[in-house]
Amino acid sequence: MNPEPENTYIGYEYKEISVAAKDVSLFLDAYENFGWVPESPRPADPGRGTVTLHLKRNRKIINKMELTRLQRNFESCMREIRQMERSPRQTATTGALLVGILGTAFMAGAVFAVTGETPRYLLMILLAVPAFAGWILAPLLYRRQFQKQCRKMQPFLDAKYEEIYQLCEKGHSLL
Repeated sequence: MNPEPENTYIGYEYKEISVAAKDVSLFLDAYENFGWVPESPRPADPGRGTVTLHLKRNRKIINKMELTRLQRNFESCMREIRQMERSPRQTATTGALLVGILGTAFMAGAVFAVTGETPRYLLMILLAVPAFAGWILAPLLYRRQFQKQCRKMQPFLDAKYEEIYQLCEKGHSLL
């Protein structure tokens, strides 16, 4: 009987990724299902809120090509999730800015109406009312639009997370 030597050389491939501090656990769990072993994570970058993960994997891992494919699908899903999470904020900001700029345009008209050679006070009042309304409504519109977009986006986020779980499950079964 020939026992295998205990000190067999293992060649590793290394990967370094920066992730949002809130996603560290998700990334660590997922990458372990693709054969990666975490080394010590670096401290969070306080300015950017990111953590750098250092991972290693046996170069001769079985099913490496399939695991790499699943890993790329996972990374793609995570990029899509980040974009979906930014989308409600971007949409709400755009709408609120448009209303605020429109209010500012009305205010400019009101100022020009009152500072002309012959001040037109009635026109100034008629233009100032929608100007103030635009300024007041912009933050309210932002909040309402943001909540509406978040509710609209939630089923898509849930579906993407489910896809991630399935990818990790397939990866784990290949190890």
